[in-house]
Amino acid sequence: MKLNLDKQESEFLNRSISHWEKDGLIDTEVAEKLRNSYEVKGFDWMRLAKYSFWIALFCGAIAVGSLIISDAFINWLKSLYYTPDIVISIVSAILAAFSFYFGRLWQKKHPEKVFSNEATIFTGVLFTACCIAFLGKTFDNGSGHFSLLFLLSVFVYGILAYRMDSRLIWLFALVSLGSWFGTETGYQTRWSYYFLGLNYPLRFVLFSTILVSFCFILKNKKWFGYFWELTYVVGLLYLFISLWLLSIFGNFGSLDHWWHVKQISLFYWGIISAAVAALFLLIGLKTKDAIAREFGITFLLIFIYTKYFEYFWDHTNKTLFFAILGASFWLIGRKAERIWNFSNKTQVVD
Repeated sequence: MKLNLDKQESEFLNRSISHWEKDGLIDTEVAEKLRNSYEVKGFDWMRLAKYSFWIALFCGAIAVGSLIISDAFINWLKSLYYTPDIVISIVSAILAAFSFYFGRLWQKKHPEKVFSNEATIFTGVLFTACCIAFLGKTFDNGSGHFSLLFLLSVFVYGILAYRMDSRLIWLFALVSLGSWFGTETGYQTRWSYYFLGLNYPLRFVLFSTILVSFCFILKNKKWFGYFWELTYVVGLLYLFISLWLLSIFGNFGSLDHWWHVKQISLFYWGIISAAVAALFLLIGLKTKDAIAREFGITFLLIFIYTKYFEYFWDHTNKTLFFAILGASFWLIGRKAERIWNFSNKTQVVD
């Protein structure tokens, strides 16, 4: 049975086989057998399945939203008003356990049904969140220290992810970790604008730096290998989104204070953010780290164009503004096209 590959994968294998054949690593007969062992698929059904399940979840969310605002559902909720929070928490825990068990069972029996299995596990994640939320309401003493619920979520999702080998659940553990950090620093300062002199974006720059640093420390640990790449990506996402917000708002904690400051006075935050992006771009190029390289070039462009809009939108004729914008993207496209063509020629020659 032939492998069913997309066009890009097929071209890559063709170049690899030609390279091995040219260097004498394989003979012509073996090369021909390898070329006949796969074929280009006509339609990406896997991508269709992926998008279909996401659309199904989105439609399900809309359906739930529509149900919630209906009079019948509101009256039913009123009848459940006096249901103890602990009962709702227990019921949610049972439903979550059922979803995880069923999803794990189907993963073993039907591993090819990737997206339907992930959708089932995602349902379990939502019920777990509901369980923790109502458990918090059960033991709420009025302190408002709800960041502890996010911390509990980190451990619950982390253990579940490790036991079930699920990157999806691990993603929620990382999101919960960021949520805990944000809410805990807010609680410790009684929800003031600053924590140790840092506003929220600057706090998360510190948080994400620590997270990315731990990724490098644990990179060669076997037990962490399955979750390393996802953790690295999420850490960089935290870092660069925080830097982007920092380049816009600086270290201001209040929009009222920021609104009365000229944007040009915050230029140094933009320089720092662009420098970090350029640093990751260089590290990615030198170490062949595709993740660092792509984050670096993507957010370097985002930082540059953000500043372009900030500094020139109000002071430039709109025709000229968009003409410059369009020309810049055209130049970037031309340069990217040349690099791509050069890479392909180099691979063919090699």
